[in-house]
Amino acid sequence: MKFEVNRRDFIKAAGLGAASLSLPGCASAFQGRAVKGKPPNIVLIMADDMGYSDIGCYGSEIRTPNLDRLASSGLRFTQFYNTARCCPTRASLMSGLYQHQAGVGHMMGDKGHDGYRGDLNNRCMTIAEVLKEAGYSTYMSGKWHVTKHVGPDGPKHNWPRQRGFDRFFGTIHGAGSFYDPCSLTRDNTQIPPDSDDFYYTNAISDNAARFVQEHKSRSGDKPFFMYVAFTSPHWPMHALPEDIARYKGRYDKGWDELRAERHKRMIKMGIVQDKWKITERDSHVPAWGQANNKKWNARRMEVYAAMVDCMDQGIGRIVSELKKTGNLENTLIFFLADNGGCAEEYGSRGPVRPDPSKKVVLKPMDKNQLQRNMQPKVTRDGRPVRTGEGVMPGPADTYVAYGRPWANASNTPFRLYKHWVHEGGISTPLIAHWPARIKARGKLRHQPGHLVDIMATCVDVADAKYPGQYKDHKITPAEGKSLAPAFDNKQIEREALYWEHEGNRAVRKGKWKLVSRHPGGWELYDLKADRTELNNLAQKHPRKVQQLKGLYESWAARCGVQPWPVRKPKKK
Repeated sequence: MKFEVNRRDFIKAAGLGAASLSLPGCASAFQGRAVKGKPPNIVLIMADDMGYSDIGCYGSEIRTPNLDRLASSGLRFTQFYNTARCCPTRASLMSGLYQHQAGVGHMMGDKGHDGYRGDLNNRCMTIAEVLKEAGYSTYMSGKWHVTKHVGPDGPKHNWPRQRGFDRFFGTIHGAGSFYDPCSLTRDNTQIPPDSDDFYYTNAISDNAARFVQEHKSRSGDKPFFMYVAFTSPHWPMHALPEDIARYKGRYDKGWDELRAERHKRMIKMGIVQDKWKITERDSHVPAWGQANNKKWNARRMEVYAAMVDCMDQGIGRIVSELKKTGNLENTLIFFLADNGGCAEEYGSRGPVRPDPSKKVVLKPMDKNQLQRNMQPKVTRDGRPVRTGEGVMPGPADTYVAYGRPWANASNTPFRLYKHWVHEGGISTPLIAHWPARIKARGKLRHQPGHLVDIMATCVDVADAKYPGQYKDHKITPAEGKSLAPAFDNKQIEREALYWEHEGNRAVRKGKWKLVSRHPGGWELYDLKADRTELNNLAQKHPRKVQQLKGLYESWAARCGVQPWPVRKPKKK
């Protein structure tokens, strides 16, 4: 199986030049283990703000040959879920807990309640901490976003190196320019971009591949865990010219046709069922025929596609390095997304700013100056960073989103987006690839699963132990179930799955899902018959509503969920 490399032949066979790295100063009965005595490496890869239908093997037209190859020689889960938002997802993924239990019930602000501190707490362990105790080396490349302390001189107790990772390259903050990222960090030191052609997606991929290479030369056959957290394709829409060129004209027919195209492919693949009717176009989105500024709108999606494409190219380089070092056969690779497509119109509304009719003179940034702003005011070479409707995205001096209409297409065929816990907000692709253990090739798995299951799976396949206490702190019991039975197409036994974000609530038990869009009431759906959530059965099945509502309320009380909006406790 050949994976695509390029990136200048992976920077001349991984010499990497300016991007080189430096070294820093519930276990189960082997359900998942491929070979007793030889635990697998684990590589966990996550995209940022990417919708359910945005990669080729889930119905997209976007070129993702490397992910498609992983899927064709592994498994695709069709009913896997995240938490609908970036940092809560990362907290849940890393800890194996629901996000409120880990202290990140919303974003990075401290709202005065234990579940909403905006900082990963010490009553949870990261996957890296758990696997390190089991003898694994641990690496991370990419976006962290589970601590409110992002400054270079502030507390670092919740930075990756302090939460179990041996080596780290990436960003502590949640978003930023792809050419000059906010809070770019190596290990515990914040750094500026290291080259004039720096592009964050490539830097994440190249550093991850280099970790694999150097692990082999320094640690031999010792198992490793690597977390690769891309910021692609989160806004701003930044992509390299050669990647954008590949999609020129591809979206000129608009979002309506794109949704129809994708839906047809998804049905043919078996990702969704024909009996699930596609949702209507978002009522806030015009038909393409009535849309203004079509050239600009098409360009936004061209750049978005280019961002996904570049990420896939980087994944190809990582997988090629796994193969080159002899690790691919016994490496469990997961790929997923942190939430559904993002409808936020960040930087994409209103007039162009700065005003193009006025001359703006700005000082170039010093090459050693740290980027402190999520949205830079100026590029490194002194150009003002522009926002507003009509600003053609892609280059470093732009900062716009791809917007609600294209997010509606990303989430085909589901309702709503990032933030909400209807299927469009929480459904993610999940690819699982592990040749030594997963014997099925190119198959689908329809068992429902959740981020909390990734920790449980890692503990299972590594034959690790999830402790009750760590560093003198009592650890909250893990919430998830190992996905290893599903590798063999067996059921995953559980009570239910739960969600809450910004007052949007849901519980799923079997085929039934009870869901509420804040501040609205409960809706009930039979996901076996209607996963696109178009036929609300709440009035028809009031007893089922009460049963699921009771489960949700018990879970919310146990996990420290607060009513939305969360208000800080009154001082006594």
